[in-house]
Amino acid sequence: MAETWESFLAGWSVDPNHAKEALLAFQKLLSVPDVTFDFKARPSISYSLRARHKAQQKRELFVLIDVIDDEPENRWLSVCFYADMVSDPDELADFVPKGLLGEDACCFNLEDDNPKMQAYIAERLREALDHAKA
Repeated sequence: MAETWESFLAGWSVDPNHAKEALLAFQKLLSVPDVTFDFKARPSISYSLRARHKAQQKRELFVLIDVIDDEPENRWLSVCFYADMVSDPDELADFVPKGLLGEDACCFNLEDDNPKMQAYIAERLREALDHAKA
C-alpha cells in the first residue's frame, strides 16, 4: 500500500533539525483556497509535497517541498521553485538548471533549526503563491 501524507507524518518521530515543524508551518501557510497538494513518497530518497494553485494553466506546481530522507533520523528540507517565480535578494538559493520538471529552479535548503532561513523560505512561498494566482 502506498504511503500517505498522514502516515508519513505519523511515522516521523525523530526530528533533531525541527524539519517536520517547518514543513507543517509551510503547509499551513499554503493552505488557502484554490491550492491543492500532491504527495510523492520515495523512502530513503525523499518525500515530496507539491503545491498547485487552481489558476495555474501551464505548470503543475508552484513549489516542491522535499523532505530529504537519505538519513531518516536527520531529515532536512529542500524547497524548490521555478526560478522565474521567486526572488532571492540574499542569494541563499542553489540555482539548478532544468532542475524542476525540466525548468530552471531555485532551491532553498533548510538543513538545521534556523528560524531566519525558515522565515526567508516562507517569504519565498508567499511570493510564489502570489505569482501562481496571477
